[in-house]
Amino acid sequence: MLAGRIEPSQPLQSQVEASLAAAAPDEVDAARAREYALLAALLTRTPDRQLLDDIANLRVDASPLGLAHAALAEAARAATPERVEREFFDLFIGIGRGEVMPYGSYYLTGFLYERPLARLRSDLAELDIARSEGNYEPEDHIATLCEVMAGLADGRLPAPSGSDEKIFRKHVEPWAARFFADLERAQAAQFYRSVGMLGRTFVEIESEAYALPA
Repeated sequence: MLAGRIEPSQPLQSQVEASLAAAAPDEVDAARAREYALLAALLTRTPDRQLLDDIANLRVDASPLGLAHAALAEAARAATPERVEREFFDLFIGIGRGEVMPYGSYYLTGFLYERPLARLRSDLAELDIARSEGNYEPEDHIATLCEVMAGLADGRLPAPSGSDEKIFRKHVEPWAARFFADLERAQAAQFYRSVGMLGRTFVEIESEAYALPA
C-alpha cells in the first residue's frame, strides 16, 4: 500500500491492553504496531496458509482484546485459504462492489474520493508518506490507514511526536469502529467476522487510550 511497505514482523501477542498500564512506552507502541500491521495484512489481501497458521497460534487472555484474539485464532483454525479468498471477494470486491466499503470517505460522506480523502492526503504529504507504485486504492482505505498507524507507532515511518494521535483522531477514529462493526455483521463474513471484532475492539481501546490525560 505504501512506499516502504509495512508487514507484520512477528505473530501478535495479546498484550496491548494490559501493557498500557504496566509496560514501557516503546513496548506498548510495538504491541500497537503489531495489531495495526495484522489488520492491514488481513484487509489488503487474502491471508495465505502461513498467516492463517500464525494467527491460529495467537496467545490469548481474558481481556477484551485477548478474547478478540481468541475468536480470530479459532476462525483461522477453521478456515482454508480458498474459502477465505472467496469471502474476501464477496466482502470487499464483489460484482460491481463488495458488501462492505472499506473507505473513510464513504463512511463520512456516503461517496468515494470526497473531502475526507483530500484532507488525509494533505496530512500524509506533510509526513512524507506516499502510496507505493502500482497501488491504486485511495489512501483512505482502512488497510492503508492501519499500515500508516503501524509505521507511526513503531517508528518505521519517521514523523514528529504525536503524529500517530493526529492521524488516528482525524482519519481513523471518526469511522473505523463503524466499519469494523459492519464487517462483524456482514452476511458474507465468516472468518472476517472475527477480523471485524478484533478491529472494533482495538479501535475502541485506542480511543480510550488517547483520551487519557498525558
